Amino acid sequence: MILKSSKVNEFRLWGLLLTMFGLVLMIVGTAGIVFDWGIAGKIIAGIFLVLGLISILCSMGVYFWAGMMSTSAVVIECPECQRITKMIGKTDRCMFCKTILTFDPQHASQEAGNDTSPPAQQVTIQNTAKKQS
Repeated sequence: MILKSSKVNEFRLWGLLLTMFGLVLMIVGTAGIVFDWGIAGKIIAGIFLVLGLISILCSMGVYFWAGMMSTSAVVIECPECQRITKMIGKTDRCMFCKTILTFDPQHASQEAGNDTSPPAQQVTIQNTAKKQS
């Protein structure tokens, strides 16, 4: 359960990993220029800098996708920790306490059968929108 997280946080993690991978590629690529490896070093630098740029652009796309999913996510209160969290899809995890959350009773019974995680908490959608007079 330590490595499990909510779907939005997992997408953000992949975006961060792609960013770090791209920066490492760019740093490795500049070694060809800094250490003066000649023509081969410039070619290696060019290849690694372009690959790093592609990785960073992909991470930007992942962050954009996660942001768009986050805006359309259902905002609920976790029954375990009573904190406001976002839920994507029929099952997700609380962003804070990692409790499995679901809207569907059928999914709650399937998740509860898994021995490695705690039983799923079924949540109900509460209308939190304020009515304007």
